[in-house]
Amino acid sequence: MAPYLETVKSFADVPITDAGVDTLAFLEAAQGVVGLFDLLGSAAFTPVQADLKGNIAKVRARYDAAPEKSSTLEQLVINEKGEKKRTATEGLMWLLRGLSFTCKALQAAQANPTEELSVAFSKSYEATLKKFHNFVVKGIFSVAMKACPYRADFYAKLASDPAGGPSVPADKLNEELNKWLAALANIVNRMEKFYEEGGHNKGF
Repeated sequence: MAPYLETVKSFADVPITDAGVDTLAFLEAAQGVVGLFDLLGSAAFTPVQADLKGNIAKVRARYDAAPEKSSTLEQLVINEKGEKKRTATEGLMWLLRGLSFTCKALQAAQANPTEELSVAFSKSYEATLKKFHNFVVKGIFSVAMKACPYRADFYAKLASDPAGGPSVPADKLNEELNKWLAALANIVNRMEKFYEEGGHNKGF
């Protein structure tokens, strides 16, 4: 085993070409965000994880059904456009929203070392997902925000090796996490622009 960020694919390693964001590499990195919520250590985050997992599965199913038309996220969305049910297009849109929420929360935590995670996650929720949620879902997220662990405990888990190996020094952890988050933010911004400019979010 190794510290968490060394066990998952970094968004910094997701290839982006003229054709777009590599679908399989992106899904693998997104899976790492699902696991990150395990480190937050509360059952309150289960619905958030389930949402991310469900949307990853929708995009993966589309890739498996039409790999030659889905090698990048952009190609996948464009090729699904003519179909009556755009399950993967909608799934990817919600996945990007969930990733944006997580990314902004952790970027805020990185930028404000004295702020507790519950504050960073609550502010991020206000800025990203809240406007899309109904009363019930807002309540679920409100519970999850309050269940955030202490900042020090989360960062200790992020740095530690579950197998008992040496922990990552704080400066190295911050460097890796910042790189991971910057690459994730870049992909989310790129894809949000793509959805907006192409009108791919219409009807959802």
